[in-house]
Amino acid sequence: MRPRSALPIRQAAGRLAPSPTGGLHLGHARTFLLAWLAARCAGGPVVLRIEDLDVSRVRPEARSGVLDDLSWLGLDWDEGPYVQSERLATYAEALERLKRADLVYPCTCTRADVARAASAPHAREEGPAYRGTCAGRSVADGERLARAGRAFAWRFRVPRRRVGWVDLVRGPVVFEPGALGGDFLVAREGVGPSYQLAVVVDDAAMGITQVIRGDDLVPSTPRQILLGAALGHPEPEFGHVPLAVGPDGRRLAKREGSVQLAALRAAGVDPRRLVGWLARSCGWSERVEPSAARDWIGRFNLASVPKGPWIARPEDVARLAEA
Repeated sequence: MRPRSALPIRQAAGRLAPSPTGGLHLGHARTFLLAWLAARCAGGPVVLRIEDLDVSRVRPEARSGVLDDLSWLGLDWDEGPYVQSERLATYAEALERLKRADLVYPCTCTRADVARAASAPHAREEGPAYRGTCAGRSVADGERLARAGRAFAWRFRVPRRRVGWVDLVRGPVVFEPGALGGDFLVAREGVGPSYQLAVVVDDAAMGITQVIRGDDLVPSTPRQILLGAALGHPEPEFGHVPLAVGPDGRRLAKREGSVQLAALRAAGVDPRRLVGWLARSCGWSERVEPSAARDWIGRFNLASVPKGPWIARPEDVARLAEA
């Protein structure tokens, strides 16, 4: 399926946007359950989008696995799956609009160059702030670089102002994108769009009004708000859910087989017990109530979700398999 052009804005349209870089794990299951329930509780549609632009990490077999994981959990969708790698022309068109507005410029800096230019002693996870080494270039300079065969990327010119939103989970949030990461990449010439550009274009094209995702993506939100405004798109509501972590405090990873949904399925775990466990972790019940995802629509409450990370203990996972 392909999204229609100029979709009308819908009431509380939500999305599930997995990346096929491996099977889903317990943390994904919790976040996707929240995103699904938020849309269903409001009576809105759910859109499924496969975010497969990171070709260095995408695994062809993981796409079908992701669909199996979601179906096993009882999380259905009304539109999709849309696949980002099949929408490159749409992203290229958005990039051209940014070029015409002089909101991007060509950058020849490597990641090592960016790191050397940063004076901060501790780089954030998304990398040090870009100091504008190539900001004096124009869009026309990109054409000259391309003719000369030089590799470069396109950076978005970040305005020097604060960007804020009222997060559905965290409450009021304010960032200064210039200090957070500076001018950021939106595409690599001859390669394709960045995550930031693709998701903004897709959310607008697919009529998404509500984005529920992990709080590791909080730093991306002000960038996406700026890009959306530059492209004339309405701003969706954002809600950032605390991540799932192990007892050591480290975030769960797809490489950890014991917490992957595929491993739980293979072990014969009842998905109703898993959903009940996830619901309890969100503060909706004091005990594990074996239940379907739909059973929680009437009791869904985003405000009750604990503000700290959810600790997924091995003994709790083991009990799921023993039941």
